[in-house]
Amino acid sequence: MKVDGTIEKFKARLVMQGFRQKSRIDYFDTYAQVARISTIRLLIALASIHSLIIHQMDMKTTFLNGELEEEVYMNQPHGFIMLGNENKLCKLIKSLYGLKQAPKKLHQKFDEVVDLTKEFLSLRFFMKDMGKADVILGIRIKHESNEISISQSHYIEKNYFAPSQRNGSSSVTAPMDTSEKLMPFNGRTVSQLEYYRVIGCLMYVMTCTRPDIAFAVGKLSMYTSNPGVIYVSSVTIYVKSGLRKNLLFTGSDTDPDVASLVDKVSFTKSESVNS
Repeated sequence: MKVDGTIEKFKARLVMQGFRQKSRIDYFDTYAQVARISTIRLLIALASIHSLIIHQMDMKTTFLNGELEEEVYMNQPHGFIMLGNENKLCKLIKSLYGLKQAPKKLHQKFDEVVDLTKEFLSLRFFMKDMGKADVILGIRIKHESNEISISQSHYIEKNYFAPSQRNGSSSVTAPMDTSEKLMPFNGRTVSQLEYYRVIGCLMYVMTCTRPDIAFAVGKLSMYTSNPGVIYVSSVTIYVKSGLRKNLLFTGSDTDPDVASLVDKVSFTKSESVNS
């Protein structure tokens, strides 16, 4: 999906039945390296300070770049069984989606060439140069002069609000009344699974771009066993009314150390720049 919600392309993927793998036989070490949100924010801050443009690249068929050391076989996938060889198996040469060791194999391969340029990566892998970074992990990046803002309005609209909550016009100035004490709920409850999903989405938004809801999210997370509608309604209205809020990174003529980067971050509405 594109950032505006339209379909960019359709994609199918062959996935290995990794749940049938046996430890110490089909695989050994497993891990998946992911970027911390704080690292991404730090890079954005540095780009803003030094007036740099952020670019991003996507590695197509990512896990297929990893080379297997273990001997792994799989059944021929349905729809692609070779006539006359129906009883034969496929021996994997490269790692495949679903394999427990696939993320590790990818990073082992990628580390061999990670210090080289985008041009060299394109020669070694089937890469797509995506140009200026627009969306990273559900975070929208917007360049304005020497300032960079990040927001998650599209992520909130897609993953957080129920259809009945999107049309309301109410607004609040704070996510929760700090003087109000939440008590165990005995009335009509909401779906516990739905409540978990909402809390999970709020936690991600809080971690990435909305630190202003940290207190409310922490409180709501304490009442997951029997949640009520009233517990999330005020936060829902607040997040919706502040949908366009973002984190703004402003540039500087000096080169600050890492410890002072926090001074370069302000919380603002996208309509105006207010530190």
